Amino acid sequence: MAQETFTFSPSALRSLRLQRELLEQEDRQRALARESATRRFLPTAPRPPPAPRRRPQYCRDPAVHNALYAGDLLRIKSIFRDETTTNLVMETVSEELVWSPEQGLWVLSPRRQQTSALRIATGRGFSDCARHLLLRGAEVDAVVGGRAPLHDSVAAPHPDCTRLLLAFGADPNVLSAEGWAPLHLCTAPDSLPCAELLLAHGARVNLGTRERQVTALHVAARQGLVAHLELYLRHGADPSHRNHQGETPLNAACAAAERPEDSGRYYRVVERLLSAGADPRAAGRKDHTPLHNVCGNGQAELAGLLLSHGADVTVTNCAGYTPMDCALHAVEEYRHRRPEETIALLLRHGAGPVHPKMLKFCCRHPPALELVLNTYDRVPPAHTWVEAVSPELWEEHRDFYSSAVAMAGQPRRLQHLARCAIRCHLGTRCHVAVPKLALPPALRHYLQLPLQGVIS
Repeated sequence: MAQETFTFSPSALRSLRLQRELLEQEDRQRALARESATRRFLPTAPRPPPAPRRRPQYCRDPAVHNALYAGDLLRIKSIFRDETTTNLVMETVSEELVWSPEQGLWVLSPRRQQTSALRIATGRGFSDCARHLLLRGAEVDAVVGGRAPLHDSVAAPHPDCTRLLLAFGADPNVLSAEGWAPLHLCTAPDSLPCAELLLAHGARVNLGTRERQVTALHVAARQGLVAHLELYLRHGADPSHRNHQGETPLNAACAAAERPEDSGRYYRVVERLLSAGADPRAAGRKDHTPLHNVCGNGQAELAGLLLSHGADVTVTNCAGYTPMDCALHAVEEYRHRRPEETIALLLRHGAGPVHPKMLKFCCRHPPALELVLNTYDRVPPAHTWVEAVSPELWEEHRDFYSSAVAMAGQPRRLQHLARCAIRCHLGTRCHVAVPKLALPPALRHYLQLPLQGVIS
């Protein structure tokens, strides 16, 4: 009556409207509380028969879709006025090319995509529109088109919409059609507030996806999200949890550390996982250990970190390859990242001579080939690798390649044989014992296989 009798300013009208929406929200929450109390204190009361499942109704009107995608609050309020309209399934049909084996050609086939009004609003950060839909009865956990609104809000991410959905009772562990919980979709650095909200409202940090059993810690480790990883560990995430392929979060991080510009954040991720108790020897997919993965990615710093925490240089994967074999396979791809540093690290921690057939993988990078050849007491025949060296590269490094071919099959100097014997005796203790030997500095340096540019 007051609005019809007196003149109100726009701000006053806005305040009244917000107050009315808050009162409606409180009424809904009180009703839910009464229902919960009835179930708790009157367990013997007969339960009402379940309501028949409502048949979904579809909306294919482009005007309605446009209002939602544009976040047009006034039009949304005029369209979505009750529970029936707010829970309409928004469906679009588009034509796409698919291969028809029967006809032997590509044909146009209709592709249907479904979503809900609440999914569209929360996925685009239209919190005012989402609030209106929720107040008008939108189902907060409805999985339409494979996802619930909470999945879209955290994947975007839009923390305001995530907070709104959780305030209206959204299940923080709701699963998508593919078996992913909202916490699994926090894959970007700016999704950290969403992850914090989910955990504060009861998200299970060790919940695995339905089929692959990937946890949020796996996701954070694979994406190199240091802040997310620390958040999950504080909430009790298990660093030893394995997915269906046997991979731990440490395996996931080491496998994903491929680009040189990402090495810094993956180093912090691996360091944090190791300090939390992750096993550096845990073998995952195809029996790759974390050391296999970082050697195959040309990550010398990560290899050194894993070796300092007890990684094994002698273990083999399902193909029979050691971490050294993986490092040699990666030499050609990562020549610009000094792969000889990774090889030297492995040798200092007890890696022995490789099979001569592996020399062809490192022969086009002289520093790597020199290190590997110096692990033998007799240089293997050159026919296993010499044909892989291009004439241009041979001309550029003529002295080195000529010396390597000349020494093939020949006995090495007594000094080198003594070096090989000492290193073989020390084994995995080389990196610790050699610097402590009571020898002249020049001899200690010689024992560490310095690069000289020739094989003698």
